[in-house]
Amino acid sequence: MSKPIIAIVGRPNVGKSTLFNKLVGRRLSIVDDQPGVTRDRIYGECEWLNRKVTLVDTGGIEPASKDIILSQMRAQAEIAIDTADVIILVTDLRTGVVATDMEVASMLLKSGRPVVLCVNKCDSVGDPPPEFYEFYNLGLGDPIAVSSVHGHGTGDLLDAAFAYLPPEESEEDEGEMIRVAVIGKPNVGKSSLVNRIVGENRCIVSNIAGTTRDAIDTTVENSFGKFTFIDTAGLRRKSKVEDTIERYSNLRSEMAVERADVCLIMIDGTEGFTEQDSKVAGIAHEAGKACIIVVNKWDAVEKDDHTMIEYRKKLENDFSFMSYAPIIFISAQTGQRIDRLFDLIKHVANSNSIRIPTGVLNDILAQATARVQPPTDKGRRLKIYYMTQASTRPPTFICFCNSIPLFHYSYQRYLENRIREVFGLEGTPVRFILRERGDKTK
Repeated sequence: MSKPIIAIVGRPNVGKSTLFNKLVGRRLSIVDDQPGVTRDRIYGECEWLNRKVTLVDTGGIEPASKDIILSQMRAQAEIAIDTADVIILVTDLRTGVVATDMEVASMLLKSGRPVVLCVNKCDSVGDPPPEFYEFYNLGLGDPIAVSSVHGHGTGDLLDAAFAYLPPEESEEDEGEMIRVAVIGKPNVGKSSLVNRIVGENRCIVSNIAGTTRDAIDTTVENSFGKFTFIDTAGLRRKSKVEDTIERYSNLRSEMAVERADVCLIMIDGTEGFTEQDSKVAGIAHEAGKACIIVVNKWDAVEKDDHTMIEYRKKLENDFSFMSYAPIIFISAQTGQRIDRLFDLIKHVANSNSIRIPTGVLNDILAQATARVQPPTDKGRRLKIYYMTQASTRPPTFICFCNSIPLFHYSYQRYLENRIREVFGLEGTPVRFILRERGDKTK
């Protein structure tokens, strides 16, 4: 069975994300003094007393707000409440009980879920101050004094939350999970694609650039297999990034690329290729990830019989540095070609993790060198003695030769193309490490 879910909720700026990061043991959520930094649901794993649970960090709840983003943040928190086994309501000792706390507490009581009341920012050691007892007015039972910064009281908080969890059962093996990072400029439809795949409003969607801030993991299991989609913040040019929160968001997006198996590089079909698209793609290429170029909003593009062919040719030229990446035209709004996208994800993930036996690899090398002779310089010819695969993700090959300067880049490309042709390595970069005989350094 899936792990139990504990949701962390509360009004803005009471320290929910700091507590979440402390309990999961990693800085998954962006933390800043500015209210409303967290917007979507952020998931992380927490282990306590040899039992693992899924923690959910949510955006601050403003029950009466009419603001578009704040109302969607409230909707995200309500979804977290509906799906949780236990709820931790976080309040702030320094501000005391405010009207919003009362409204959130009332909402949680109506949900019928077990609620643990956390009074955060109790940073001093010893008995809690007199104002701590004010929180009994919320009608949620005994409050627990916690310092999310220092970690005081987090053990008591987890004890109280775990007491409400259903009995532990043996969990099923998760099987092979493909992690997919959705990256691109702001406002190209990354969150819309994740929502379409999941079938619910998993991520807040808005025409306002920069709506998504954290890297948000969503697990999907369907007829194609098991996937974790990571929705990321839009990557803008560094010269345009002025806000501290946006710098954190960009860092989170780059970290999401590092832990992904496949990167979907999303482009706005109505706008076309831009220089920033190539920079975003370069991050995934340099990290050695399997890549797919996804042209979104294809339903909004005026087209005829030749539009897609011409568009594809232009993109192949624009992305010439990663000619291995397949191109797919989709619409996150209508769901056009989403099924085909899943097939491509599985295909490029397999290419990225392929391992070729050394004997087969050297047979291909012998055929390739017989067909096209290695280059010469001043009467000296390149000799490639041996080739072996060093690692996967991406496929990396070591070539032992008589002279590295003779191993021209164009001949490397020729060998790479032969390997790609034989094994169908679409969607993945290929790396070569050159060594001269007797040289043990890369």
